[in-house]
Amino acid sequence: MSAYLLKRLLTMIPTLFGIMLITFLIVRLAPGNPVSLKIQAAQGLKSTALSQEVTDQMLKLYGLKVDLPAGYENFIKDKPAPVRKALEWLGQNTIQFKIWLVNVCQLNFGMSFKDHRPVLEKIREALPITLTLNLLEFLIAYLISIPLGVYSALGRESAVDKGVMVLLFILYSLPTFWVAYLLLMYFASGDHLNWFPLGGLHSEGYETYPFLMKIGNLMWHLVLPVITMVYGSFAFITRFSRSTMLEVVKQDYVRTAWAKGLPRRQVIWKHAFRNSLIPQITLLGTLLPALLGGSVIIEQIFSIPGMGKLAFEAISSRDYPTIMAITTISAFLTLISLLLSDIAYAFADPRISFEEKQQA
Repeated sequence: MSAYLLKRLLTMIPTLFGIMLITFLIVRLAPGNPVSLKIQAAQGLKSTALSQEVTDQMLKLYGLKVDLPAGYENFIKDKPAPVRKALEWLGQNTIQFKIWLVNVCQLNFGMSFKDHRPVLEKIREALPITLTLNLLEFLIAYLISIPLGVYSALGRESAVDKGVMVLLFILYSLPTFWVAYLLLMYFASGDHLNWFPLGGLHSEGYETYPFLMKIGNLMWHLVLPVITMVYGSFAFITRFSRSTMLEVVKQDYVRTAWAKGLPRRQVIWKHAFRNSLIPQITLLGTLLPALLGGSVIIEQIFSIPGMGKLAFEAISSRDYPTIMAITTISAFLTLISLLLSDIAYAFADPRISFEEKQQA
């Protein structure tokens, strides 16, 4: 491994630590917590308010309150009330963050506050669903969008190019939730066409189906969600591919290739297209966290129990361990994606090398 890659890997550690610390502080500074939500629900059912002792016991049960060291207690006890309260909050959260950080280093993200299940178990259940959904979207969008963008750039200002740009502009302007509801209304409702299910991942009795029938049933349920995700990506990627290709075909080396009389295919795909991949690789740097992050809107509308829905429910219920786990994993994957993008640059353009970056 080159010195540049090693340096990048080493800088990822403090960056990841900083992201985890900031996320922890934002979560703890946000108003409300799972205990306060349960207390509000209990007080809604009973007229008797819960005592402070019961509240403290619940906070300790969730790990949101710990015993401070005796020396620190003595240090803050004589301070003015506002200062004592601030120092107590700082001490409590410092200890809790240390405990959480030690557990994370052991790949233990704790138990969910919502249903008391291991957080990693919940992520393992939601992750394959989100991966399937996003990989289908990625393959369809990129396999169609990039060739279409190249073709549109080569025929700039032609009738086909103008028609494609108008269509893409319309697609890009359509809100995702509106398209999702239209698809459900017209293709999954008994009032119109009842071609697809309203939501979920599989039909009743799915467990008893043969393997191929299971695959077919799953794909049948994913048609509308994938269409909803693809049209926005399709419009964006095609426009991006077209603009990058237009920049490259104006370069001197492409003109020289044409002047040499090289075959059209070689000029376009070997010289022009390969160099237009640099911005595309930058865009792909966000792919890995996006694949695992899920789509909150799509998964909510189509009742898909993926990572997006899991994150939304965790935030709504103040499920701190799940929020921290999802954020930490997403941050780590983002850093890995940026590193992989750097490596891909060298493969796309031989002029780029890690040694040159190191010298620079």
